[in-house]
Amino acid sequence: MKLIWKFNFVLVAIFLLAYGITALVAHGVLQANAKDEILRTARLMMEAAQATRDYTNTQIKPLLETQLKYVFLPQTVPAFAATEQFNELRKKHADFVYKEAALNPTNPRDRASDWEADVINEFRKTPTTPESSGERETPNGRALYLARPIQIRSQACLECHSTVDVAPKTMLDLYGNSNGFGWKMNEIIGVQLVSVPTAVPIARANQAFRTLMLALAGVFLLMLAMMNVMLYALVVRRVTRVSKIADQVSLGNMDAGEFKSRSKDEIGVLTEALGRMKTSVVQAMNMLDGK
Repeated sequence: MKLIWKFNFVLVAIFLLAYGITALVAHGVLQANAKDEILRTARLMMEAAQATRDYTNTQIKPLLETQLKYVFLPQTVPAFAATEQFNELRKKHADFVYKEAALNPTNPRDRASDWEADVINEFRKTPTTPESSGERETPNGRALYLARPIQIRSQACLECHSTVDVAPKTMLDLYGNSNGFGWKMNEIIGVQLVSVPTAVPIARANQAFRTLMLALAGVFLLMLAMMNVMLYALVVRRVTRVSKIADQVSLGNMDAGEFKSRSKDEIGVLTEALGRMKTSVVQAMNMLDGK
């Protein structure tokens, strides 16, 4: 096998090893970054929902205290306001979901589904857990969900949800007396859930991965071509010339050419050494011939 082919074989083997390691690391990093981006989006949505809840509770509800004595207004309920806000958002972004799911809600639309009930029960087992997240398949594709527990921390909540007897009559007229009662202080009764689609960030990560790998492959091919040109010009061509002359000299053809080099690198030193050796051989042969 020629020297240049051996060089290319070794270089390609090294590249393939480095390429595989780079692909593994880059894919992991890009996927992790994509998931971090999705989680940041989910947390931003959660904070927006909490801001709506706080605004409703501190600024909207006090303005309507008098009216609430005569008619129950769901719009003054923080959970209702946050849900309605995100329902408006979903008109343009249907894949993004916000829900305040409860095991025993007053409003039937807030009743937890099977998987949501599982999330609630996990929080009830570990009440100190501030949030949890995971991925699940939805009709619109894979989505990441972020969940935070809804815990009764204010006595004001129990004014409507402790027993039917103390609940406002206006609320009972709207929702009835079958659901949303029996809540207790510090009890986790539900979760705030945000669901964010993963398709777009993951697709961007995959596209970035493909672009990076193609760029690396292109850079390698360019480097390989340039290194082959340099190898041929600096090594192969010079070694080939020297080896041809040495081969002819070994067959007794002393007129094959001169071992000359203007370079002082290793090949140049070798060429000069072969020149001196040829000169010594010629002198020795002349002495043997009596010249």
